[in-house]
Amino acid sequence: MESRPRTDILELGFDHETMRSAVARCVSWCRGPRASHIVLTANAAILCMKRRDAELDRACRAADMVVPDGFSVVWAAALAGTPLPERIAGVDFMSELVAAAGRERLRVYLLGARREVVAKLAERCERDFPGLTIAGFRDGYFKEADHPAIVEEIHKSRADLLFVGMPSPFKETWCERHRAALDVPVIVGVGGSFDVLGGFIQRAPRWVQRLGMEWFWRLCMEPRKLWKRYLVTNTEFLWLTAKLVTRRRLGLG
Repeated sequence: MESRPRTDILELGFDHETMRSAVARCVSWCRGPRASHIVLTANAAILCMKRRDAELDRACRAADMVVPDGFSVVWAAALAGTPLPERIAGVDFMSELVAAAGRERLRVYLLGARREVVAKLAERCERDFPGLTIAGFRDGYFKEADHPAIVEEIHKSRADLLFVGMPSPFKETWCERHRAALDVPVIVGVGGSFDVLGGFIQRAPRWVQRLGMEWFWRLCMEPRKLWKRYLVTNTEFLWLTAKLVTRRRLGLG
């Protein structure tokens, strides 16, 4: 793993990357010697979940690049006196990486979501970015017994970029567990981004995003799926952030 300075927020080191520099770093990995690198887009929910999930915690710490997916993490860093350059939302990061893959003529594999969603997304990517090659795609509904065959399929595809559109903590632990066998230069977990980029879920308007209220928009779109994540983990995150800020301001670390 590269040795780069990181800012610690709730026991996870975040890289000082902008969207542009993060994309450039990923492209350089794709163009360099073939080795797997994992990019973690970490939000408040992941920071809370990993406190109770040892495997998730190990996977997060092992990531080669960690960027803040969510204004709450950016605000927490700023309040703690260790600001990060900007928010790098998973859906925006994926959009920029796919565009870069088109320019660089890279190969992309898509894993996750429902069959109709991932198929539509693959179709859109090939249509909008002619230089990009879809090396393969598969929905996210599979059993543990299927894992070896899926890993082998992705390995044989010779993809440069693997996007995993599945929930946490599965996507983080699965990617870390299989990173060597996957042999993909850049592996990124992007959660529900497939549904947004495939046109199945409407994203929050820009003004809602700028206010830091995209989480509330998503809660309104999928209340049954997301109520616990946003209402329970956000409350926990606020409490943890308050303790972090207090400790930093008192000079206690």
